[in-house]
Amino acid sequence: MAQKAILGVDLGGTKIISGLITPKGEILGKPYTIPTGGKDSEKTVINRIFNSIEKALSNARLRITDISGIGIGATGPLDMKEGLILECPFLPSLNYFPIRKTVCERFDIPIFLDNDANCFVLGECFFGAGREHEIVLGYTLGTGLGCATVINKNIYPGATQHACEIWPSPYRNETIEYFVSGRGISRMYREFGGEKKSALEIAQLSCDGDKSAEQTWEQFGEHLAYAVSWGINTIDPDIVILGGSIVNAMDLFAPAMERFLRKYLCPLPAEKTKVIKAQLGDHAGLIGAACLVLQAKT
Repeated sequence: MAQKAILGVDLGGTKIISGLITPKGEILGKPYTIPTGGKDSEKTVINRIFNSIEKALSNARLRITDISGIGIGATGPLDMKEGLILECPFLPSLNYFPIRKTVCERFDIPIFLDNDANCFVLGECFFGAGREHEIVLGYTLGTGLGCATVINKNIYPGATQHACEIWPSPYRNETIEYFVSGRGISRMYREFGGEKKSALEIAQLSCDGDKSAEQTWEQFGEHLAYAVSWGINTIDPDIVILGGSIVNAMDLFAPAMERFLRKYLCPLPAEKTKVIKAQLGDHAGLIGAACLVLQAKT
């Protein structure tokens, strides 16, 4: 069974990506992507998940009996012990939905569920930037802010499976996610005198010499430094990995992040702990989800 392929499902608010990997992390066939339509009916969304799994199997020319399990990395919040999606703003029709049980009943195969940030870091530990490290702290920088810790290729869950969920933590009379997120970047750019733009557009503007955009990324780097410093000073990891869509602009915010970060760390971590970019790219979500199956075998 350990040599069988593994299927990963990256379940987001806007799209579902399913694909297969070998136990060595190689992608088999072409991953399948379908819009989530999170506001559609429960039955419609679940059928899309089923369809994505079946299409991924077909693309890899495999059957359900050819795989050892399915890992699902979902936008949260989740109850991982019970296998439930809780009150998720991006999947309102699936509030308190027993997704693990439902998928297991359909495919009759072991199903594993965790949140997308945890899966991202787990995947990097098995096959990416964290594979040679024991204690890995990771942050996902996208529409929102995610965080996770993996120790010896096992996600550290915490007592209620919410370890490292720092997004609602208080910061400057708001939450840290208010500043460290794609939405935060857009907001800061407008405050510096710019128009309504996405983080991607603001990155391009910064490369073109737009002063408001440059100020925005400088400010973002400072805010991110606070979030990363909390994690390093608490966990004392071997390495910190940054992932998510915003890391494509890492060259724009990393200098400010490093400058402020080192001021807020204990002496040895300030000297030794590196913050690096994730390696798994566009398929990090499904690879990380598939790694939930590998984690269960370690």
